Amino acid sequence: MSSRPDCAVVSTAYFPPVEYFMAAAAAGRLLIEAHDSYVKQTYRNRCRIYACDGVLSLTVPVSLPSGSRGTGGALIDYSKPWLQQHERALISAYRTSAFFEYYQDDIFPILDARPRLLAELNIRLIRSLMTLLGVRCEIALTTEYIPVYPPDYLDLRDAIHPKKAVPEIFRDRFKPYYQVFSDRFGFIPGLSVLDLLFNEGPDAVSYLL
Repeated sequence: MSSRPDCAVVSTAYFPPVEYFMAAAAAGRLLIEAHDSYVKQTYRNRCRIYACDGVLSLTVPVSLPSGSRGTGGALIDYSKPWLQQHERALISAYRTSAFFEYYQDDIFPILDARPRLLAELNIRLIRSLMTLLGVRCEIALTTEYIPVYPPDYLDLRDAIHPKKAVPEIFRDRFKPYYQVFSDRFGFIPGLSVLDLLFNEGPDAVSYLL
């Protein structure tokens, strides 16, 4: 990245991908969009992990109240057994990683608290992950929707997306690190930052800087 941006602007995300935290570390300020329309099949309610069969997407089922279209109003549907499925999937994928046991007790209680709103779950996870990773970053939510930010803001709201390649500004930063199943499928970039944290532990922050 040629110069340090004043702020990185991102959509809310569930266990966000590595590049989300690269942006936070680069800017030192993270502005999370709180006034956009909810869009399906994005990182707002899903993450990607490295499982025994390759990339596995974990999705949080949500519903929008009648007449609401905003991400901020998206309600988590706990009538489906997604929570247990996600926890089992994380255990299965990372129990043999070097640092899973060290961090799991910081992560699972946030899920088990069952907040009503997707945005609330996500912000709790993001704040916790920043602390666990050792990323020093000021985090705030937007107070209004701004379609276009000034050039000194790094606007990644549409760029960080599960159906898009890793944003070009971060692409050369994805050097291979050890992954549990890399002997089967090789190195896979752009996964949830959980993959980096569970495999690299305290060294993860160096990867992000």
